[in-house]
Amino acid sequence: MNTIFYITAAVAILASLLAITNKNAIHALLFLILSLLSISIIFYTLGAPFIAALEVIVYAGAIMVLFIFVVMMLNVGLQEEVENKWLTPRKFLIPSLLAAILLVLFMIALKDFRFENHPAITVPPKEVGISLFTTYLIAVELSAILLLAGIVGAYHLGKQKKKVTHRFLVKQPKINK
Repeated sequence: MNTIFYITAAVAILASLLAITNKNAIHALLFLILSLLSISIIFYTLGAPFIAALEVIVYAGAIMVLFIFVVMMLNVGLQEEVENKWLTPRKFLIPSLLAAILLVLFMIALKDFRFENHPAITVPPKEVGISLFTTYLIAVELSAILLLAGIVGAYHLGKQKKKVTHRFLVKQPKINK
């Protein structure tokens, strides 16, 4: 089981790096889907099959398909001039420094963390669904409205504007008699 975990973790890290560094938006999204699928396998090997299934259904299935749909709808092409400006090493200095600080803080938090033995509680999917649509109904509805607003906004941003001219304002071809 440990070898599966480590191999899957390596695939997830490599796919995430390829998703970040890829210039083609569709290829980057496909690498991100691969990364999310790898993370679901990691959840499964850690003994959380329900979370693994939710990872595949919700993230890799629904949200990433939505991202690919929006990218294709917006017709995002390669903008090499803008992307080449982003890919200079000087631009990665501050985010790398922040990531290193977060990594150090995470290591310190892990060192001080005490693992306690708690009995494992199995929560069936039916109870998760009931709590989502009773206790957390407002959060589910707000996230649905937010996704809908994002889709509508992406459609309006990506819509090609037609130049409308009246038929009398267009030059008519001369007819030779």
